[in-house]
Amino acid sequence: MQIFSKDKIYNFMKLSPITLVLSLILVLSSFGLILTKGLNYGIDFSGGTLIQVKYDKPVVLDEIREAIAKDSLFENATVTRFGSEEEIVIRFSGSSGAVEEDIGDVARSHLEGTGDFEIRRVDMVGPKVGSELRQKGLMALVISVLAILAYIAFRFEWRFAIAAVIALVHDISIVVGSLVLFRVDINLDILAALLTILGYSLNDTIIVFDRIRESVKESKTFDLAQIINFSVSKTLTRTLLTSLTTFFTVLMLFLFGGEIIHGFGLTLLVGIIVGTYSSVFVAAPLLSRLGFDVRSYKAKEAEKQKRRLEKEKMRAQFEKGVV
Repeated sequence: MQIFSKDKIYNFMKLSPITLVLSLILVLSSFGLILTKGLNYGIDFSGGTLIQVKYDKPVVLDEIREAIAKDSLFENATVTRFGSEEEIVIRFSGSSGAVEEDIGDVARSHLEGTGDFEIRRVDMVGPKVGSELRQKGLMALVISVLAILAYIAFRFEWRFAIAAVIALVHDISIVVGSLVLFRVDINLDILAALLTILGYSLNDTIIVFDRIRESVKESKTFDLAQIINFSVSKTLTRTLLTSLTTFFTVLMLFLFGGEIIHGFGLTLLVGIIVGTYSSVFVAAPLLSRLGFDVRSYKAKEAEKQKRRLEKEKMRAQFEKGVV
């Protein structure tokens, strides 16, 4: 399927000043949200206990709060709805070490009289374990970015690597900002989604960069803006089709997957949109801003090709016994 004409070249570089300023505003806004509102860590990273309760009819949250307030274990507990009027989540900082019996049984005894219900889930994480998971999660993101930086610098050129990493930081920043805006709990599922976004966004960026590199080698022009416009235009149909098929798949997951993976689906949805945008309007234009020179790159590639041919010639001579 060909959505865009093969022969038409779109002038993406003309829009780059606007798109880069827009990206900067979005990134700064995301950092502003993170600094002012803070990340809403889930049980996995903050430690504590989560109890998910399903009733057979809509419940009044104040009644639940009054029922559990009688026990000091539930001090400062928060009670919120979980996707419907009949389902709630109780979060508090206590853990199984605070009582001799199961916390699920303790909650069940206090909730008697509030209606017919079943306890669907009890998650408990100690504060020390939560802190370790948070540190390891952050380390996983940092190591991933550094590995990506090294890989692209080796495969392409250091300016490609810097542009790709800036685009990835751009994507993750905006996604995390959206999670703060919508008060999504940051847990292991969200961390998995963020790492998935890194891979997805990088794949799109590599496709564009690979096309730019090939165009630089084949093109007779030294105008980088013209080469970028040509390369992005040629990969635009592939980029859009891949993004749309992935987007609609994740959208179904978000809409019908249930509240428990709602945050995971939202993270991927925002990541797909931002990642596709950054591959076209951030990563590629940054090459020009970082001073990538077509003439110099061609000269380096020609020198590499010359040395490669010389090595092959010497190897052939050695095999024939000439050297």
